[in-house]
Amino acid sequence: MRLHELRPAKGATHKDKRVGRGDGSGHGGTAGKGTKGGQSRAGYKRKMAHEGGQMPIQRRLPKRGFKNPHRVEYKVFNLGQIEQLAEKYNIKEFSMENLFINGLVNRTDKVKVLGNGEMKNKFTFKVNAVSDKAKLAIEAAGGTVEIIK
Repeated sequence: MRLHELRPAKGATHKDKRVGRGDGSGHGGTAGKGTKGGQSRAGYKRKMAHEGGQMPIQRRLPKRGFKNPHRVEYKVFNLGQIEQLAEKYNIKEFSMENLFINGLVNRTDKVKVLGNGEMKNKFTFKVNAVSDKAKLAIEAAGGTVEIIK
């Protein structure tokens, strides 16, 4: 075998399909796209969620619920959690800065303290909101609460 006798294996190569190049090519006329209709036209793009004329799922299902655009989302801490967090991170003052530094909240989060659990130690709170039960428990333990806006 010589260099000029090398050939690709049988079936490894084939000619490109040249569509729309006349009837003699075998792919003339409609260029393999069938006849008429949107899919045979230039620039055709199927619409998102199109189900071939069947009623689309977003129209078959009923509308439900309501999203309140004025809802205020809080990052919630219960009194029981606060005791554990104070031990773990050695915190005496629960302010937005301390919570952010320790990775417990993001810079833009709003923090609310809820009254689930017990308060044994004295802590200072500078948070966005506190429930009535939590405020009573904090003040009964000798702590202080300051609401920040």
